[in-house]
Amino acid sequence: MAGNSFGNLFKVSTFGESHGKAIGGAIDGCPAGIELNLEAIQTDLNRRKPGQSAIVTQRKEPDTVEFYSGLFEGKTTGTPIGFAIHNTNQKSKDYGHIKDSYRPSHADYVYDQKYGFRDYRGGGRSSARETASRVVAGAIAKQLLKDVKINAFVSQVGTMKLEKHYQDLDFSEIEKNPVRCPDPNIAVQMEDYIKSIKKEGDTIGGVITCVAQNVPIGLGEPVFDKLHAELGKAMLSINAVKGFEYGSGFEGVTMKGSAHNDKFNSDGSTKTNYSGGVQGGISNGMDIYFNVAFKPVATVIQGYETIDKEGSMVQTQGKGRHDPCVVPRAVPIVEAMTALVLADYYLLARTSKI
Repeated sequence: MAGNSFGNLFKVSTFGESHGKAIGGAIDGCPAGIELNLEAIQTDLNRRKPGQSAIVTQRKEPDTVEFYSGLFEGKTTGTPIGFAIHNTNQKSKDYGHIKDSYRPSHADYVYDQKYGFRDYRGGGRSSARETASRVVAGAIAKQLLKDVKINAFVSQVGTMKLEKHYQDLDFSEIEKNPVRCPDPNIAVQMEDYIKSIKKEGDTIGGVITCVAQNVPIGLGEPVFDKLHAELGKAMLSINAVKGFEYGSGFEGVTMKGSAHNDKFNSDGSTKTNYSGGVQGGISNGMDIYFNVAFKPVATVIQGYETIDKEGSMVQTQGKGRHDPCVVPRAVPIVEAMTALVLADYYLLARTSKI
C-alpha cells in the first residue's frame, strides 16, 4: 500500500490500524538540537483522543505516545524519530456484522475492490484513528516552528455558523468548551445540537477554521508545489474532509478585482488580506487562514440497506462507538497537518538562496 508518507524534507510515515496492536510513525528530516516539550505533544494528543466528552465517541483510549528513537536527553538527534501509540480498548466484535457487507459512504467497498482484502475492524487502515500519529508529528513540527502560532477552531456545525471574523475572536476560549468554538454562546448551542443529533442515532458535519500567524515570508514553491496547494492536499487527506478554501475562498467570486486586490503598505504588508497570506503560492507574511469542511460521519446508529460481497441487498444497522460530529476532535488534526506543511516548506525555504 502506497501513500503512507507526507512531506519532503520534514517527512512523516505512519503505520497501524484502528484495531491493531498499535499505531505510530517515523519522522525523518527533523533537525538536530530541538529541545522537545513532550508534555505539549501529549496535550495535543489528548485534544484528539476519544472519550473526552459526551459529544464524541466513547472509545476509551489513553493515547499515550512512546518514543523509541531520535531523542536523547530531551533533544532531537537528527535521526528518524520513531514513536508508537498502543491500542488498548478495541471492540472488534462490534464490526463482525459488516465482515461480508459494506457500509455506505465508507472505504469498505473500494478497499475490497482495490486490494481484494480488507480489515473490517473499525475500518482498519482507513480509520480516522490513524490521524493520532499525524498529531504527534504535527506537535513536533510546531516546536520546530516556535514563532509561528497555529490556532484551529470549530466555526460551523450543520447550519449553525459562527459569523464573527477570526480577528474578532479570543482564541483562549477554544479549549474552554467541548465543541472547541471560541464563542462561548454559540458553543453551547452547537453542543446541544450535537447531543440532539446523537439521540436520533444520526450524525452531522461541520467546518473548522484555521489561522497561522507569524508565518515567515517566502514559504512555498512554484509552480506545482504552491503553499496553498499543499495545504489543500494536507487537509483533504484527513478523513471525512469534503472541502478546502483559503483567504476569500468562494466568496471572492462575488467581488470585483479592484475591491479584492490586497493593496500594499510601505512595509510590504497589505491593507486587506483576501489572499489569505499566500500570493503566487508563496507566503507573504500576513495571516494564513482557511476553512475545512467535514461531512457527517458515515456510521449512523440506524437500520439501513446495503450490499454484501455477492452483490445482494441486505439489511443491517450501524454499531460500535462513533462520533456524532467529528469536528471537535478534528481541530488538533487540522493544526497538525498545517504545522507539517509549514515545517516542510520552512526547511525548503532555507535552500532557496545563499
